[in-house]
Amino acid sequence: MQFSESWLRTLCNPSLDSEALCHLLTMAGLEVEEVEPVAPPFSGVVVGQIVSFEKHPNADKLKVCRVDVGADELLQIVCGAPNVVEGMKAPCACVGAKLPGFEIKAAKLRGLESFGMMCSASELGLSQDHDGLLALPEDAPVGADIRSYLDLDDRKITIKLTPNRADCLSLAGVARELAALTDTPLQAIVTPDVPVGHERQRKVHLDAPLACPRYLGRVITGVNAQADTPEWMRERLARSGLRSISAAVDITNYVMLELGQPLHAFDNGLLQGDIHVRHPQPGEKLVLLNGDEVTPAADMLLVADEGRPLALAGIMGGENSGVTDATTEIFLESAFFHPDAIVGRARILGFSSDASHRFERGVDFALPAQAMERATALILGICGGVAGSVFEAIEREQLPQRQIVPFRPERARKLLGFNIADDAMHAALARLGMQVKASVGGLEVTPPSYRFDINIEEDLVEEVARIHGYDSIPACPPVGPAHMLPSSEFTRPAHRARRALAALDYQEIISYAFVDEAWERDFAANEAPIRLANPIASQMSVMRSTLLGGLIGALAGNLRRRAPRVRLFELGRCFRKDETFVTGYAQPVRLAGLAWGTAEPEQWGQAARSVDFFDVKHDVEILLAGRAQFVAARHPALHPGRCAEVKLGADVIGVLGELHPALVQRYGLGAAPMVFELELDAVLSTRLPQAQDISRQPVVQRDLALVLRNEISADSLRGTLEAAGGEYLRSVTLFDVYSGKGVEPGFRSIALRVVLQHTERTLEEAEIEACMRGLVAAVEQQLGGRLRA
Repeated sequence: MQFSESWLRTLCNPSLDSEALCHLLTMAGLEVEEVEPVAPPFSGVVVGQIVSFEKHPNADKLKVCRVDVGADELLQIVCGAPNVVEGMKAPCACVGAKLPGFEIKAAKLRGLESFGMMCSASELGLSQDHDGLLALPEDAPVGADIRSYLDLDDRKITIKLTPNRADCLSLAGVARELAALTDTPLQAIVTPDVPVGHERQRKVHLDAPLACPRYLGRVITGVNAQADTPEWMRERLARSGLRSISAAVDITNYVMLELGQPLHAFDNGLLQGDIHVRHPQPGEKLVLLNGDEVTPAADMLLVADEGRPLALAGIMGGENSGVTDATTEIFLESAFFHPDAIVGRARILGFSSDASHRFERGVDFALPAQAMERATALILGICGGVAGSVFEAIEREQLPQRQIVPFRPERARKLLGFNIADDAMHAALARLGMQVKASVGGLEVTPPSYRFDINIEEDLVEEVARIHGYDSIPACPPVGPAHMLPSSEFTRPAHRARRALAALDYQEIISYAFVDEAWERDFAANEAPIRLANPIASQMSVMRSTLLGGLIGALAGNLRRRAPRVRLFELGRCFRKDETFVTGYAQPVRLAGLAWGTAEPEQWGQAARSVDFFDVKHDVEILLAGRAQFVAARHPALHPGRCAEVKLGADVIGVLGELHPALVQRYGLGAAPMVFELELDAVLSTRLPQAQDISRQPVVQRDLALVLRNEISADSLRGTLEAAGGEYLRSVTLFDVYSGKGVEPGFRSIALRVVLQHTERTLEEAEIEACMRGLVAAVEQQLGGRLRA
């Protein structure tokens, strides 16, 4: 909400400067989002009156003016504005005046001396209007400083309100809050009853009393709809972010800003019979003031007469019943619409309005009568006319009820964590307009009609804290024993995994857990994802069951920015349906990574090559400290022949592979990225190191070339050898794979280096040969392999 600081200070004017006032509002929960001066800094500009003028002898478009600025002599000023007339008053910048961007000096214009400059609004930085001089009212005092006269030292304050503070969507509400915070007198807006000059009325029928339990209407005759809006009202509206439209509309907007009650003015001559507040009939249409034709839903609310709908209640009026320049009679509406009947309706129709913004948050149900009198008085004062009596339709039992909320001071002190006197709490609540009565064990508090957010004791405790001042709460260090949480030596912290991947040149990303349904189909083959009841966007309608979609989306974004090499990882929670959980959903935490582009950054030492399956397999092996096993597998998002399950012991903990070619093409990636996704718990599990003596004896190396079927994996071969190697075996390393001439089809030759060592003595040749024979025998018996000739 935006408003003028000077307007606020007419209602409550504490002895605080602008900065302190804004800080106070922010600390009380009314966050000041922006403070903007209404005019740029300038000086030396006064109200000047053009006493006479004549045409410049040397220029067709210039005039030589004699200007009274309240000095002993008239000033001669050469001016080129087209709207110069004798007697008009306008801003005059005297010699020495400093305007935005330049300083006024005495000068010659086409041979004639000019001692100043008559100013337009644009030259003062007030608007973009430079078509002529800024005309001032006839009663403007000649010689008065223009900044003081036009209140140009004012500031526009914009506050950001939480949805529960609808009571502060008006100047009166903000002033009421400021008065409570500073204990400064509040200047009440006096609204005496307007004299009734005729008895013409329109009856109002509340056909939907739950949605509209109170509606006031008044007929005002003899109105001059073409009357000009006073400059003071135009200025206040402009500084509140609203443009002037017409006097009648400006008045309803002004009262809404001042009191917080949205109003609407109908052309009474266009209405037929009684007024009905009702739900729409099937197929009923309405053209709104913004030009949109809408078909209201069954749960929306209309204001209608006997023949047609007139307005979308609490949201926007209709185009065919609004006030025009030809209007002579006004039917003025002031009503209370229940928030439940308004909330979300405007958004469904694709727009918002100031009225709906207020009604859906809650407007004071006791306010319509005061707002009616205030608006009527302004209409009569500006547009003339005669006011009729007010017709009020009300269903009191349907109005919101304000229940007594018990308040225990001792409980409040416990929640706040510091001592505050009972009398101080009583006074704080009373200053907020609440009815406070003493009771056994504490206080009984009844919130005012304009507070929709006070329902429980904790709400009152929050109010006490606000009025006391959050920045006045003492900083008390916590008192209590501090205990370190237990930490298992068999589990690493998550940041270790992050640091390990960062050391491998991966960059961490954080993506939304809400994803596009297409991602779930493509990357998880999930046809029944967990759907969101109220998604924030159509492309974020389901919960992710895999992290791969976020990584591919981030890769696509980087490729659009011509990134030559991308390595990403994410640690996050996934969501899948699982009836074994009470909630029906499991939420595993996973770690996933992606590599695309070259295997290494560009360098002189080696030729560039694309990252492949084994590069990322190496990274996963480092992440799992060499404990992982890799078994060929299939995955819906990965290349059928370049995919493996990652296992720890007998447990499958993840998947690794190259993205499926169809998905590479669908997402425009150019080349296939390598990806992996692992269960975080398995990644973080670790083994305790086992201390061993370092042998001083020499190692023995022997090479083995074994012929095995193609389907025998290197992992299974290594496992077989390690199990059969005995106490002397230290390592088995694969260093060559061959297939071709000399090896029958369907087989391949695998070369391994075997390292043997005794911890206390040098191994004898017989022991070495026995160990090697045992290794070959194990391969022959368990894997069907043989020693290559």
